[in-house]
Amino acid sequence: MNKTSIYHVCLSSHDEVIFRSQADLHMGFNCLAAAALSTDSRLLADGFMTTHYHALLQTSSLKEVMFRTRRAYSRYFNTKYSRTGRLGERTYFSLEIAGYYHTLSALNYILRQGIHHGLASTPFEYPYCSANSYFRQELGRNSPQILPTKSRYKYLPANIKIPAEYRMSADGQLLREDILDTAWVEQVYVSPKSFMFHMNRIANERDIQEQKEENQLPPVTLESIEKGVPGFNLKEAQSFEKERGVRNAMTDLELCAYIDGDLLPQLIKQPDPTIYMLSEDKRIKIYDWLWRKSRDELYRKGSTSPFASKTITEPQLRRCLDLR
Repeated sequence: MNKTSIYHVCLSSHDEVIFRSQADLHMGFNCLAAAALSTDSRLLADGFMTTHYHALLQTSSLKEVMFRTRRAYSRYFNTKYSRTGRLGERTYFSLEIAGYYHTLSALNYILRQGIHHGLASTPFEYPYCSANSYFRQELGRNSPQILPTKSRYKYLPANIKIPAEYRMSADGQLLREDILDTAWVEQVYVSPKSFMFHMNRIANERDIQEQKEENQLPPVTLESIEKGVPGFNLKEAQSFEKERGVRNAMTDLELCAYIDGDLLPQLIKQPDPTIYMLSEDKRIKIYDWLWRKSRDELYRKGSTSPFASKTITEPQLRRCLDLR
């Protein structure tokens, strides 16, 4: 019998955007949820970014959970975007979690992903993580509109059925508060006030010392949590934690929406065009054109272009066009 343990896991794409839209992020969570349910695993927390995702789960079948999640989502993504091949890194990063302070630190870092990547000023502002799933009544969270059970198949991996007691929102995502073991996580934080405190505090050396005194496992830090993400910039993440990030930056989702929804239909005269239908040479030409356009239109008065008020970076443009 396999050992049941708690793990922090991270699957990265190595600088390819693998969640190009809100629908993709919802499907990513649905695939993870389905894999956890089908292996009798407990999902405790999650945080999805455009190039990777983090999760904390208790399982005796870690490899199977990760295999089923990747397989289901890869089929969806490759079909939707006319893409072929493996999606994401060949291997995933995992870290065994044990002890109260170890667990608390892992939860804090996963739930604060939106802050670390400069996408939100609080964990609750970032919608693609489980921060809003705990202490819902005490924090005044509203229940979303629920999708009828008969319509859910459109938003689930192929050949996957989810029991009716697990609800789905009208925009196609299984409700995190149904899937996650929120009661277990709430016990870790003890109270809503303590939870709010941890969601707004920056980790320090005391956190590391408490973990070292608790057991012999390597302490959980921002750097170790992001170890599975190529190109992670620790100093930049720490700057974002202190609210020194660039607030007028265009997100990957916004840039992908412009490329996929506005630009590609003009270049590819067929239904549902995607960047994977273009050769690398053509994507390089798009890269050059978009980079010049973003520089030319930045701060241009009276311009309605999305590039007039928001900046992009070269690495961001490369990953949104899958130029590696």
